Amino acid sequence: MELVTARLRIDALRPDDTAALFALRSDPAVARYQGWRPADPAAVRAFIDAQPQPLSHGWFQRAIRLREGGTLIGDLGVNLPEAAGDSVEFGISIAPARQGLGYAGEAVRAVFDQVFEQLDRHRIHASVDPRNLACMALLHALGMRQEAHHRESLWLHGEWVDDAIFALLDHEWRAAQRHRG
Repeated sequence: MELVTARLRIDALRPDDTAALFALRSDPAVARYQGWRPADPAAVRAFIDAQPQPLSHGWFQRAIRLREGGTLIGDLGVNLPEAAGDSVEFGISIAPARQGLGYAGEAVRAVFDQVFEQLDRHRIHASVDPRNLACMALLHALGMRQEAHHRESLWLHGEWVDDAIFALLDHEWRAAQRHRG
């Protein structure tokens, strides 16, 4: 999955992303809501090396870069099931210094276009810690619907945490795009 937007490029993680991805995923503001906290740069490098190339089924992670200059500002995970009828899942992390600038929404809209238009999938969903208010606001702003709130359903970083599930259907996305543009 390689996507280009007005300000971003979403493409494969590269070995030279190791330091930037380690810094991003080790930042306490990001790591608090993520299941994967790399222990050291070697763990990040192994993670990058394990990423499937090109697009394949299952989980894969991509870099979110500024289109101008190529600076890594985040990462985006997508779980593309083999069965076309199964729901696609995604997750996103943006560096705290780059949050609030619209990059996450821009990246996710590009993924939605890819999933619904090119891959012809019916449904996409995301799982979010409800304490992550910025992510909750983003998912609502993207037109996603909260379908569930599971109380203390995940053991994460030494505590039980809630899990909110948001989803969007292909025809909902297409209708929203007609109204946008």
